[in-house]
Amino acid sequence: MTLTPAESASSYGTRRWKYDVFLSFRGEDTRRNFTDHLYAALKQKGIFTFRDDETLERGLISSQLLKGMEESRISVVILSRNYASSTWCLNELVKILECRKEMGQTVLPIFYDVGPSEVRHQKGIFGQAFIVHEKRFKENPEKVQRWRAALYEVANLSGWSLQDR
Repeated sequence: MTLTPAESASSYGTRRWKYDVFLSFRGEDTRRNFTDHLYAALKQKGIFTFRDDETLERGLISSQLLKGMEESRISVVILSRNYASSTWCLNELVKILECRKEMGQTVLPIFYDVGPSEVRHQKGIFGQAFIVHEKRFKENPEKVQRWRAALYEVANLSGWSLQDR
């Protein structure tokens, strides 16, 4: 049964959600393949889904994106090979996990061509991304630590692993 946004309510009282799903993904990795197919399938099933488009301003999380995150009942985080190299994605993930804690949002990770352990422990390509982040943000190690903690947290949630597909 698919609910309209007005009918979607959480167990946190009478909260009304505008979207059923928010998609978090690294555009260069998955926009034109997996994420486009997932978005189309969700839309076909009548599931109201927010995803950013290529016209959103890069760098800081835009008010439009922030609103999409906060107004979604579920966030699907597609963790792909270059997800951790994007400060945009990492900031988005921190905010998604804040929404999980503060508003009861459900977070579902999809490990797309990366393993949960690689994400959890920032090994392999995720570890390489953090070498760059630590150099770039050496004056703000707390920011890098928040990103590490967010990846660790999301990798410990139940989700799906899609490798070699």
